Amino acid sequence: MELPAAQVISGMAETFKTLSDPTRVRILYLLSRKELCVHDIAQLLDISQPAASHHLRVLRMLRLVRTRRAGRSTYYALDDEHVVQLFSCSHDHVVHRSLLPE
Repeated sequence: MELPAAQVISGMAETFKTLSDPTRVRILYLLSRKELCVHDIAQLLDISQPAASHHLRVLRMLRLVRTRRAGRSTYYALDDEHVVQLFSCSHDHVVHRSLLPE
């Protein structure tokens, strides 16, 4: 059995490391429901806008989220269907494994 290239393995590890932060997971949960701006994310999570911006910048660097400009506002959404599936599968796995309520 052949392993994926080292660069692919590193990218996967970096993705999981990034997702180890609960605030980032909460952001992804919100964005799995709808597109939001930094202000909305900060308000919904009860964190500062600079903190929300920092987390979004990290998620964006790994291409887990994408942006859309509308006037002076920037809206964030999950980058693509792969991120939606990654988030959904991990959610379902944890709920199934622990039998926790959704």
